[in-house]
Amino acid sequence: MPFPLTAFHLPERLAAKADPALVERDEEHFAAIAASLEATIAELTGRLDAARRAPGGHGTAALERDQEVHRLTARLRTLRRFGLDLCLGRMVGEDGSVVYVGRLGLTDADGRRLLLDWRSPAAEPFFGATLANPMGLASRRRYRWTGGRVSDYWDEAFGDVEPGAALDDESAFIASLGANRSARMRDVLGTIAADQDTIIRAGSQGALVVDGGPGTGKTVVALHRTAYLLYSDPRLGHRRGGVLFVGPHEPYLDYVSDVLPSLGEEGVQTCTLRDLVPEGAAAVPEADPRVARLKSSAAMVAAIEPAVRFSERPPTAGTLVETPWADLWLSAEDWAEAFDAPEAGTPHNEARDEIWEALLAIVLDKNEDDEVTADQLRRSLEANRELREILDRAWPLLEPTDLVADLWSVPAYLRLCAPWLEPDEVHALQRADAQAWTVADLPLLDAARQRLGDPEASRRARRQAAAVAAQQAQMADVVDHLIETDDSEMHLMSMLRGADLQHALVDQAAVPTADPDLLAGPFAHVVVDEAQELTDAEWQMLLARCPSRSLTIVGDRAQARHGFTESWQARLERVGLDRITLAPLSVNYRTPSEVMAEAEPVIRAALPDANVPLSIRSSGIPVTHGPVAELHAVVDGWLAEHGDGVACVIGDPAFVGTDRVRSLTPTLAKGLEFDLVVLVEPDAFGEGIEGAVDRYVAMTRATQRLVMLAG
Repeated sequence: MPFPLTAFHLPERLAAKADPALVERDEEHFAAIAASLEATIAELTGRLDAARRAPGGHGTAALERDQEVHRLTARLRTLRRFGLDLCLGRMVGEDGSVVYVGRLGLTDADGRRLLLDWRSPAAEPFFGATLANPMGLASRRRYRWTGGRVSDYWDEAFGDVEPGAALDDESAFIASLGANRSARMRDVLGTIAADQDTIIRAGSQGALVVDGGPGTGKTVVALHRTAYLLYSDPRLGHRRGGVLFVGPHEPYLDYVSDVLPSLGEEGVQTCTLRDLVPEGAAAVPEADPRVARLKSSAAMVAAIEPAVRFSERPPTAGTLVETPWADLWLSAEDWAEAFDAPEAGTPHNEARDEIWEALLAIVLDKNEDDEVTADQLRRSLEANRELREILDRAWPLLEPTDLVADLWSVPAYLRLCAPWLEPDEVHALQRADAQAWTVADLPLLDAARQRLGDPEASRRARRQAAAVAAQQAQMADVVDHLIETDDSEMHLMSMLRGADLQHALVDQAAVPTADPDLLAGPFAHVVVDEAQELTDAEWQMLLARCPSRSLTIVGDRAQARHGFTESWQARLERVGLDRITLAPLSVNYRTPSEVMAEAEPVIRAALPDANVPLSIRSSGIPVTHGPVAELHAVVDGWLAEHGDGVACVIGDPAFVGTDRVRSLTPTLAKGLEFDLVVLVEPDAFGEGIEGAVDRYVAMTRATQRLVMLAG
């Protein structure tokens, strides 16, 4: 990887900052980083090539080899992606010590620390130091990198100004806020604010609620906290518990997709709630608000349990089991014993196989014919259609979609499973096409899938057993032939009859298996952004995947489209969380004060106690109003004046977006940010809380200019 002769490439207007007295120390350190990077990349490349050439092996050895290849590949990808711009900045201590902070830790060949990983405790002052609490620092320097070279830097002094400091009127953080946006969230690691860093570094025990209004950096905190916890908490590593990151919609996931990889974390599972169930992709919004409200409760999700238990009833009469040798009697007590065999919590469809095995064991114990082997009797029972049919009626294999569809198509079944429903509510929940899935159905489908397990598991297990048996039989024929034709003095081929060798000769990779569901969990930690929108039922989807109840919950009650009148504490306790810590963010770093001056009255008209954050920056551009007919003139004029940056038109479905100008609804704009936002007919967004929230969210997406068009 070639590195420039000088790491600094400052524009002419910043020529004074290029003074050797200001940058000489950095140039020397960057040269050492470049040399170490070249050596490290060469060394890692060699190790990766060796790991890939190594034999695949079996079992643990194969797993460890694959993990080493993955680890080396990820490390190399990060180093090659950034080069010198791995370095975020430097800290100068009150004792004169100098420490450079980076995205990753880096040492030279002699073991000298060149970069301190930003997540380490020693790096905390780089983000957390303030004039009120310098945390032992005399000064701090942060770099802006463009094309692999420093295009600007900022010095901040926490005491007496040190020699060789280039002090600016703006801090690095404030200066970065006015920079143009792009289609992907830009790199903000070097300019994380002290209040954000405190939350990022909080422990993982219990549920941490990051509560803040627009522009407070909630998403920044959520993403960087994910990377921090994976580094600092040994329980959360990818090969241990892992982390699930849940966003509100696909445009949001696209927007933030580069952030975690840029922090060296590529193993985090990211998704929306829709992605948690196969039916989510095609699900449509629930048209009837009353039906949506009924399905949104945790009680409705709890109705899945009695719905499943309805299909778990042992026969109350005995059964005569016919075999070629004797007829054996299975009493009602025998059936009950078999039905008690699965441990509590075993998914319904998996438990069925355990019940079958228990039944076989009971019947085998009843066999008194010494001439009949257990294998013979087992094969006979396996082929007994009547016994299978009785089990199918008493404990059938169930599909999650069929189970939930029955609730919406069989009123008596729904009344049995949800007895608290009023008759008119039962009627309202019935529909002509029971499997025309809506978003409100997804939590019930997920709960059914969790409770039932894979209905194909039993069939797949039998196919796997048959495949293994076929391979073993074929291998046994080969072994017999080799032994028969072995004319060696030691008769070495006879060793192939050993059980271990016969097992090793079977190609397990050829046995059919199912692809793992990477979103099924369990996860050691779950991060959820825009959490104010989740219903009680949707919370059950996440808690089912997080038995540790370790979560980072990010949201703003004032941005809840359907209202959020209670406290976070009350909401989360109701859905099943008990260790809850609130971490508020109150400073709006993104939205200019000109925009907030118009947005605040919009939300306060509907929610007088809304937590509206204080904006700390001004763009100098007033909010403008005009007729809808000016839409294209506004967009075209902005594009002509700005060679980069991104814009968004919100509220006009007929507007066709481009690479630089998106066309979104208020809901799909949530969590995103744009240099220019144009609202089309904002009064048409709706009435009440939902309309006010949509207007407030749409207005506060703007980082520089807001235009509102009506009539």
